[in-house]
Amino acid sequence: MDWLGAPGAGLAVALENIFPPIPSEVILPLAGFTASVGDMNLAAALVCTTIGSIVGALALYWIGQWFGRDRLYAVVARMPLVKVTDVEKTEAWFAKHGTKAVFFGRFVPIFRSLISIPAGLERMPLRVFLTLTALGSAIWNTLFIMLGYGLGNRWETVSDVVGTYSKIVLVLALVAIAAFLVVRVIQVRRRRQAGLPEEP
Repeated sequence: MDWLGAPGAGLAVALENIFPPIPSEVILPLAGFTASVGDMNLAAALVCTTIGSIVGALALYWIGQWFGRDRLYAVVARMPLVKVTDVEKTEAWFAKHGTKAVFFGRFVPIFRSLISIPAGLERMPLRVFLTLTALGSAIWNTLFIMLGYGLGNRWETVSDVVGTYSKIVLVLALVAIAAFLVVRVIQVRRRRQAGLPEEP
């Protein structure tokens, strides 16, 4: 950000969308603090970071679109403990709630990035995807930039609080995945013991 200014903040946010481990809860408040001391234009920071969010989300959307449903089904068919019917249920859910998932997903660490991939896989209309992504990203970015701007030298307190929130979300996601795998292993064992064929 010192080198490129507001465009540098936008580039960092674009990379954060593509590589979730890069934390926006550090980038955005720092951009706000930088603006508060006069080293960056506040409006430019808001615009550039939102553009960066859109660019990063678009990259993942196009990856999902390129990968496509056929490749996804072929991969899932070879995976243990995961069924094609799981994907079909997920697709049905996304068809019903996809617009809300893309918008509200912008406020959830990790999922903020990953939600773009199923949107591409399911070929959500690009105009709809861009509109929802832009709105959600603008709200998220503005909130944290303004917090950093208002807190000044204490901008790192935002990172600490949101960092804890991110860790909680990650733990909950891992617990959910673990629970799914445990349940699926139990189901497979019971079907084998009963002499039933495995579900597709």
